[in-house]
Amino acid sequence: MSDVVLSAEDLGKQYFLRHRAGGYDTLREKLGEGLRRLTSGVRAAPGGDAATLEEFWALRHVSLQVKQGDVLGVIGRNGAGKSTLLKLISRITEPTEGRLRIRGRAASLLEVGTGFHPELTGRENIYLNGAILGMPKSEIRAKFDQIVAFSEVARFLDTPVKRYSSGMYVRLAFAVAAHLEPDILIVDEVLAVGDAAFQKKCLDRMAEVARLGRTILFVSHNLGLVRSLCRRGVLLENGGLVCDGTAEETVARYLESLEEAAATDLLEHTQRRGSGRVRLARLEIIGVDGFATQQLQAGGPVRFVLHATERLPALSCSFTIYDSFGQAVTSFDSALHSAADSTDESGAPRFVCELDELFLAPGRYRINAALSCDDEMLDHIEGAAVLEIRQGIAGARPVVAAPGYGSVFMPHRWTRPC
Repeated sequence: MSDVVLSAEDLGKQYFLRHRAGGYDTLREKLGEGLRRLTSGVRAAPGGDAATLEEFWALRHVSLQVKQGDVLGVIGRNGAGKSTLLKLISRITEPTEGRLRIRGRAASLLEVGTGFHPELTGRENIYLNGAILGMPKSEIRAKFDQIVAFSEVARFLDTPVKRYSSGMYVRLAFAVAAHLEPDILIVDEVLAVGDAAFQKKCLDRMAEVARLGRTILFVSHNLGLVRSLCRRGVLLENGGLVCDGTAEETVARYLESLEEAAATDLLEHTQRRGSGRVRLARLEIIGVDGFATQQLQAGGPVRFVLHATERLPALSCSFTIYDSFGQAVTSFDSALHSAADSTDESGAPRFVCELDELFLAPGRYRINAALSCDDEMLDHIEGAAVLEIRQGIAGARPVVAAPGYGSVFMPHRWTRPC
């Protein structure tokens, strides 16, 4: 018997995006449009609105095979098609084209509360979710105490899950999916909802499931986690599969693609999310000489200048610096300002973040940047800039490359024997 448990051949998923020509219609305009369609015989777009429909392929021409015992990391930028692929594999939606074969039982954890009925209690949902996964009641009963203990929601077991927090939902959902011994365990970024201790518990459980020879498909933006947990990785871009290899190879290719995108004008970035009311136009990194650069010395001064397309009264800007492993090193947020901060009187829609000393160890880093206003995400770009830190001096101490020993340099003092 073949050890292939999942086979996708030329898989594709198509959606139709509705675009209205104008704003909201009045009742008079609706009635008039309806009469015109009746007399002319023109059919409306689905939903009855006068709108244009755009074809959108969330996934196209994706082929891969997953063998029993594989731990596969699925990575890519937002909108690349990762969640769509997992939903097809989980049978939540059907492919528009191509063929998908799955051997064995698959348990998925893609969204908070997937497979739960909000009116039922936690206890009842354990049995319901287990039945959905194809488990007999006797098997669920045998694992019941382990599931409850892992989820840490025993106190609320007889409470309807509609009263659960998102963290409690995830605890119970993951506990059911991981303990009912599926042949394929599918986990999306939903684990990020839980606290750090529970995330570690889930990752340990996934490692244990992998050691038992079961298959895991794992989506995460945490590249360090993908490297440590997964042996193999696939990279999706714009709905297509562009890399299938070891986790190390796939993560490296992903980082290369982010660096390539960072070289373009921010307004030309297609991989972005947010309402788009205001967008990031440019990110400049200003070094000690006052000129824009992508190369800085460790311990030196730096200014990050982020330009927006327009001003809004409560507009705020944030950016996060990631190391070469995809781990967040530090972040800055203009909304968390202090009395020492100042405002720009020039009228230009720009944000400036100044550091007297940049305590990053030598290496390559990438920057994700975002604009928001009153809890609305306006624009977010992964890989908005790439930064290379060279050896330098900080606090009269040389800062040199030390691979594998962290990304942040901390000022310190030594007392040494004579």
